[in-house]
Amino acid sequence: MNKTVGMILCGGFGKRLRPITETIPKPLVELKEDYTILDKQIFDFKSAGIDKVILLTGFLGEKIEERYHDNYMGVEVEYVKEDQPLGTLNAIRLGMEQLEDDVQCVIRNGDVVADLNIKKMVEDGEKSPFDVTIFITQMTSPYGIVDLSGANIVSFKEKPLLDYYINGGIYFCKGKIDFGSYKTGDIEKTIFPELAKDKKLGYYKENGLFWMAVDTSKELEQVQKEYASREDKPWGYEKVLIYTDKYLTKELFLKEGYQTSYHYHENKDETMYIVSGKGYIKFEDTNEYFGKKDTIRIEPGRVHSIVATENTILHEVSTPHLDDTIRVKDYYSSKTPSGDR
Repeated sequence: MNKTVGMILCGGFGKRLRPITETIPKPLVELKEDYTILDKQIFDFKSAGIDKVILLTGFLGEKIEERYHDNYMGVEVEYVKEDQPLGTLNAIRLGMEQLEDDVQCVIRNGDVVADLNIKKMVEDGEKSPFDVTIFITQMTSPYGIVDLSGANIVSFKEKPLLDYYINGGIYFCKGKIDFGSYKTGDIEKTIFPELAKDKKLGYYKENGLFWMAVDTSKELEQVQKEYASREDKPWGYEKVLIYTDKYLTKELFLKEGYQTSYHYHENKDETMYIVSGKGYIKFEDTNEYFGKKDTIRIEPGRVHSIVATENTILHEVSTPHLDDTIRVKDYYSSKTPSGDR
């Protein structure tokens, strides 16, 4: 397996997010206090085992350098600045000039917030016959739709998922792209259509993920609402759904192939309800396998780790001990700014 480098497009003006983006670049917009879109993206690369990221900067690029310098959470950070905005193709071309010949890369748009399993995308992309793979995601209707039967409206559906996929703004490249005669413009409108026409463009998809391109104030409001009670983890995320003086309910999302730390709770008595996915809970003396709709109780003091063999969502209902986690063994070299389970 070749070394993989991350590359993030950070040079846009973010015009539709003004006045916020008049003084900060769009990738530095906060999802929650002191946690930016770019923080999450670099952390996602780190969690996927990618330890070097090239930031393709432009407008207000100095603000990005001031925040990340040459290292963020153990990830080496380099910068390639586009002095004049000439589209995503030119920015990516300049970035690829910094790559060695045997290095592959994952390129992402700097305004996309997604729970994508980057490690699996790279693994699948390496096995595919295509040099370039695009992450695609199912399209959500921007409007509510109506179902018709004859002359009647029979039902309403509020912004459903449609039977169409869109470009998710994340790309895997096995090596450098041949840009041909193209010097400027957007790669999505130049190189990619040509690769698709020649049947040289692959895709990677994961359905049911949180995905949001933060392009307008409405989308920013939606993603900040998602993060109001959520903490990203190396293995996925943890979100508080209900917290009272009697009980606590959390939603945990684990990416396929990932696991929580090996840990226990001194006081918390918890029950896991498996909403979707498959995996097992690793105890000291056994593994207890689970699937959709299964229920598993974990008593205080019992050391365990939750392992996902598919993307998994579970609801953890417990006694109200929010921070009662004692880690015995960590499986990741860095934690989120708020820590790890």
